[in-house]
Amino acid sequence: MWKGPFVDAFLLKLKNKGDPLNNRKIWSRRSVILPEFLNSTVRIYNGKSFVRCKITEAKVGHKFGEFALTRRRKFRGSDGKGGKTKTLKKGGKK
Repeated sequence: MWKGPFVDAFLLKLKNKGDPLNNRKIWSRRSVILPEFLNSTVRIYNGKSFVRCKITEAKVGHKFGEFALTRRRKFRGSDGKGGKTKTLKKGGKK
């Protein structure tokens, strides 16, 4: 038996009222994006700050949390080791 998509109660109220979702803060990352939320901009909480996200047709059926990354990317140096390179001090012992 298929239960259907999960939508948080606060989002369900907005959907039933017909209120636009423009620039709303959303903490519920587990909620599914419904077709009623199309063409609106929301701010999704990633654990530290809110990430702005525009809802398009391609995002319908996915969860809000998929579009607000919680971890930062690691940038690796050109040597491939990932750490900072040591710099030599100018001058030296006299």
